[in-house]
Amino acid sequence: MIDRRQVMSFRVQAQQLTRAEGTLADTAVLDIGVQDTGPDGGGWAMALRGVDTTASSGDDLVLLWTVRGAPHLYRRADVGQVAAAVEPWSDADAGKRVYDAAKPLRTAGIGVLAALDEVAAQMRSVVTRPTVKGEVSGHLAQVLPEPYLRFCRPCRATHLFEMPFRLAALRAGLELRPGTSPPVLERIPGFTKADAAGDRFDVIRAYLRLLGPATPKDVATYLDAPVKEVKARWPEDAVEVTVEGETRSLLTVDERALTSADATGTRLLGPFDLFLQARDRATLVPDAAHAKELWPVLGRPGAVLVDGELVGTWRPRKSGSRMTVAVRPWAKLPDTRHRAVVEQAERLAAYRSVALAGVDFDG
Repeated sequence: MIDRRQVMSFRVQAQQLTRAEGTLADTAVLDIGVQDTGPDGGGWAMALRGVDTTASSGDDLVLLWTVRGAPHLYRRADVGQVAAAVEPWSDADAGKRVYDAAKPLRTAGIGVLAALDEVAAQMRSVVTRPTVKGEVSGHLAQVLPEPYLRFCRPCRATHLFEMPFRLAALRAGLELRPGTSPPVLERIPGFTKADAAGDRFDVIRAYLRLLGPATPKDVATYLDAPVKEVKARWPEDAVEVTVEGETRSLLTVDERALTSADATGTRLLGPFDLFLQARDRATLVPDAAHAKELWPVLGRPGAVLVDGELVGTWRPRKSGSRMTVAVRPWAKLPDTRHRAVVEQAERLAAYRSVALAGVDFDG
């Protein structure tokens, strides 16, 4: 029997949220991908894990549209295995991952995997130099037939469905240029997809290693994949554990760490930090009102992590070269933790290269 406190501590330790220093090579979350959404995205997530990204070359990381079509950072050296790890396992899997784009393709007798390959081929043909997304999209709208396309009411124009566009980019050997809005796509130098992902980058194993114990449904929801596809690929070296009455799985090698992990420390997690991406949200935040505050439909805040527990939310308020961090604790924080939150706010301000004007604990 495992309680949620042990699960939380295990994930803090597995994701290296307590370490002071680290390198890109030994940063575990880069195996599954670090979502780079918003100003406190991938760079801040790595800073929280002790990585000084300013000391590394920009060529050490690559930004890709992968899981759920979101932009994720990976080590550039791993890009071939990442491509193998994140591609759909079957046509049914691909259909689920592209959402509403699957129906018109299937109605026209076009397999979803075949459609992704066709989109990828067209994308690679046009991206011979760094190219803005809109230019690529415009080309695809001209050369692809109707089942691939949709009418966009806000733009009053016809575009390719969004998810096939995003999921085909890596198949085409394309990366995103960091810091560009709208996104700029460019070819990945020397890109070759690996024949297999290998255990380290296998997305099911990575989820269990970093966000376990978990169920096949948790992993499937994280990937936007069918549950039966995940079950068919469930690791043979997974062991079942009971977490507060629910049967979940963990890799056998991590069983001891589940009962011995330490989670001491305070962190201001970005809104899309991997720690908050676990699909068992009731484990992360048992209180429904607090969960609703942390995961609203639009405009997510960050989360305050203290000694392995999520204890509140935070939002940055920037004005010129100064920033205030607004914190909403869910309970009164001891003075020591109050000071630790202020220290983390100072760290965030330094990361953003702005002055900290203050920390507002009323939120």
